[in-house]
Amino acid sequence: MIVALLVIGGLVCLAPFFWLLRSSFMDEAQIFATPPMWIPDPFTIENYVDGLRSQPFFGYFLNTMTLELIVVPGILFTCSLAAFAFGRLRWRGRDVVFGVLMSGLMLPYAATLVPTFIGWERLGLIDTYVPLTLPAWFAGAGGGMASVFLLRQFFRTIPRDLDEAAYLDGASPMRVYLQIIVPLSKPALLVVGVFTFFAVWNDFLNPLVYISDGAKFTLALGLAAFKGTFSSEWGYLMAASTVVTLPVTVLFFVAQRQLLAGIALTGLKD
Repeated sequence: MIVALLVIGGLVCLAPFFWLLRSSFMDEAQIFATPPMWIPDPFTIENYVDGLRSQPFFGYFLNTMTLELIVVPGILFTCSLAAFAFGRLRWRGRDVVFGVLMSGLMLPYAATLVPTFIGWERLGLIDTYVPLTLPAWFAGAGGGMASVFLLRQFFRTIPRDLDEAAYLDGASPMRVYLQIIVPLSKPALLVVGVFTFFAVWNDFLNPLVYISDGAKFTLALGLAAFKGTFSSEWGYLMAASTVVTLPVTVLFFVAQRQLLAGIALTGLKD
């Protein structure tokens, strides 16, 4: 019974992806046919050929990967460092400061969007990648505080005897962080890295707000080019969306075992 329910739930979850895939091999007449056509007849690959040629998707891919290569390491380093300070070090006011920072998660993103934009504008950094990348090196992008919380909870499950033994041998806090905590926290770091990768890959609002030069567009912005005010190239959009979705889908299936293990091992210790 449980297996049957899981299979049904899996099919429901896969239905949108199947609809996307089948539409990518159809022309618009078939996409909007009534009753719906489940199998393309005939199959056509023109959407892939013409759609990917109509926009510089290779350039969009390079732009997106540039952001990934800057943001993901920044989040992993700064969030893990902050989590180490909050989870493993003892200092006055630690829990109060952590509580204040965590309260920032309750602020809706829209409440900070305008003042943040004005700040970057006055610095003359609009239409650059700086607003999209620099906050990552201060634990402030891609859900930075959420990542700090997740890593802090994991770090607190590591026995403190390891830290104390290292300190007795003369190790500094940074050495404990680099040689003990980080190697033992690979599952949690993998979870944060993969979630951050997905967040940057799928981010549409931030590039839309800060980037106006078409040559600097990301993949998410490139997909939006197929949707116009009065008409949309649905076949091209479906094909391009399939291509853009494929890398993150492959990444999830390749890393799902380690990803789920990292989530399961992430404790909620007080």
